[in-house]
Amino acid sequence: MQVRIYHNPRCSKSRQTLALLREQGIEPQIVEYLKEPPDADTLAEITAMLGIGARELMRHKEKEYRELGLDEPELDERTLLKALSAHPRLIERPIVVCNGRAALGRPPEQVLEILPQ
Repeated sequence: MQVRIYHNPRCSKSRQTLALLREQGIEPQIVEYLKEPPDADTLAEITAMLGIGARELMRHKEKEYRELGLDEPELDERTLLKALSAHPRLIERPIVVCNGRAALGRPPEQVLEILPQ
């Protein structure tokens, strides 16, 4: 079972989610997405697994969101995905991916739903 976490070590929810995975006996592949941002195609796969659009994956309170005008409703999905890749601080976190499924760790226990029983 391959489990990947898109992790920000400075984020308490991300640290809690990583700890929860380890409590379950899982040592995930850790992607520090601020250092290694996922590309737009990877983000498209993740949003599809989450069942949401790119805008729902964005942190709307970050200053880049306002500065880049990402609240404009006419922006298409590809433009938003590219913005997320170029400005990874905008990505909501943490994201856990396992066996073609993904979950946001908000709250951290939500990621347990995608893990095999």
